[in-house]
Amino acid sequence: MLKSILIRILPFVMTALLCALGISLGNWQTRRAEEKEVLAQLIQEQMRRPAEILTKSSVLADLPAFQRLKLRGQFVSGWPLYLDNRPLHGVAGFYVLMPFKLQDSDVTILVARGWRQRNPAERTKMPELLTNEGPMELEGVIRDHLDRTMQLGQSEILKAGAIIQSLSLVDLRKQSGLKIVDKVLEQTSDMNDGLVRDWPKPSVGSDKHRAYAFQWYGLALMAAIFFVVTGIRRGKRRQ
Repeated sequence: MLKSILIRILPFVMTALLCALGISLGNWQTRRAEEKEVLAQLIQEQMRRPAEILTKSSVLADLPAFQRLKLRGQFVSGWPLYLDNRPLHGVAGFYVLMPFKLQDSDVTILVARGWRQRNPAERTKMPELLTNEGPMELEGVIRDHLDRTMQLGQSEILKAGAIIQSLSLVDLRKQSGLKIVDKVLEQTSDMNDGLVRDWPKPSVGSDKHRAYAFQWYGLALMAAIFFVVTGIRRGKRRQ
């Protein structure tokens, strides 16, 4: 008798647990998606605001990501870097990086100046990089870090003019001797230097969480359907 009862109850218990698990995880992924959608809205609002002029270099490291900013200073033209594997519209290329020293300060920020196409015949050959050597006003968007890509093979040793696949600001500070803050500026102001500044739009990944939520809800639904269908079949066999 007990065995017969267990045989009948066990499928229901297992189905209930699977449904509860699927719904719980689906709800969690949905909440994560909603949180990231709110974050995306805040980012868009931040980027729509007018650019603020930085008056104190000491606050640069504490500024929030995606804030639009105007800086006064000049490029450290002796330290260009080329971030590899950065295609644009299907064309292979690099991001040109260069430190920017703030006016009346020893503080420096790494600037992603723009995109440049790779030489299809000779990968390491770079055309002349046009750089304004004097003081200037530079406008851009603050980022916490450069977007990461998959690294293929070993990166070149960090030195001025190197083609690199990833960059550590700690290593850059060590090798260059510059006082570089832990921020990156994506340049938006035009300098007539031949570089393209079509930066990727920031993504917070809410679509991924929505997809995961759909999968978990689907698991709960399939478990319930399976229980109902097998229950109907067992009932017909008994009859």
